[in-house]
Amino acid sequence: MTTFSRRTVGWGAAVGAAAMLWTGGVAHADAPTEDTTTPSTPPPSGNANDQEVSASVTSSRIKVTQESGPTGGNSGTISSTDATWEPPPCWYEPVYTPEQLKKFSETGVALGYVSPHASWGGQSLWQDHYRDGKDAYNYEDGSLITRKGYDNYNLGKDGYFWRGVARDLEDQDSYGCERVMFWQDAGEIPDVPNAPTAETLADYAYDKVKVPDTKVELKPKTKSTVNLPTWVWLDQGTFQDVKVRAELPNTGLWAETTAKPVALHLEPGTDDAETFPASGDCQINDDGSIGTPYTKGNADKTPPCGVRYLRATNGTPYQLSASVTWQISWEGSGGANGDLPDGTFETTQGMNVQEIQSINR
Repeated sequence: MTTFSRRTVGWGAAVGAAAMLWTGGVAHADAPTEDTTTPSTPPPSGNANDQEVSASVTSSRIKVTQESGPTGGNSGTISSTDATWEPPPCWYEPVYTPEQLKKFSETGVALGYVSPHASWGGQSLWQDHYRDGKDAYNYEDGSLITRKGYDNYNLGKDGYFWRGVARDLEDQDSYGCERVMFWQDAGEIPDVPNAPTAETLADYAYDKVKVPDTKVELKPKTKSTVNLPTWVWLDQGTFQDVKVRAELPNTGLWAETTAKPVALHLEPGTDDAETFPASGDCQINDDGSIGTPYTKGNADKTPPCGVRYLRATNGTPYQLSASVTWQISWEGSGGANGDLPDGTFETTQGMNVQEIQSINR
């Protein structure tokens, strides 16, 4: 028997594997060995073909679509305002039907991942466990676990073989999905730790929310004058709710994550400035606009959203920062729903400030 490992994970395909795991020096929990079966370049991501087991285990099969919100212009991904929040490090997904696994195991080199951190190479390993019923062994939470083998890839049964997916293989928490690829009947979610839920999909969709650029309209543009206000605004429709739907095929699980713009915050880029309002938080109106457009004759008026610089620049522009806060909520399959941490998206633009001269505005 041959075993394969990455870091602290060990695998076998025959009943006598346990002894070899310890005596052979391969996949010992305290003495990790290099997995010589894993290519130096990760296998390509799969797209529902017969080599999907070889696909990168950092590529999820979750399908993401934008249901509403702006689709044109520049956009970016929001950042969570909660520095401690992270989406799940790993979860399980359906990978193969019995027919697909049979074709993979009996065609070509049969090199592929059976968990996020371990791969099997060679047809015999896959056939021993998934065709001929031989047990497999792997470490889960530091313990050696025996997994019973299968009869002829479960051909004739309705369901899927599931495997763990990890966001980041360098994250130690991604080892929470190390169970060797296993069977689950169709229409059922596995009863295992880190099984996917609607909230898993909502968290996944959080990182896929694309929001519009926050570059604001200014008057005067890019050049201001000491002690005179610069008006800041955005036309209506710029900021509207953004809704992203995430679905995990063959599970019935789905979630819609909605980002609602609630505030724009201005940072002048210097302490020698005032913001309007004083907090720097400009209201986002119901029509998605911010502030009020500058019109002729407003030069000496106080803008509802803007900034006044008190000192001129000296060759280096101030960096005016505009960041929008997005309130995040979600709903999903089975009536599940909840809130996620607020997100922000920020852009900066250079502002040159001159001393008071003859002003025509």
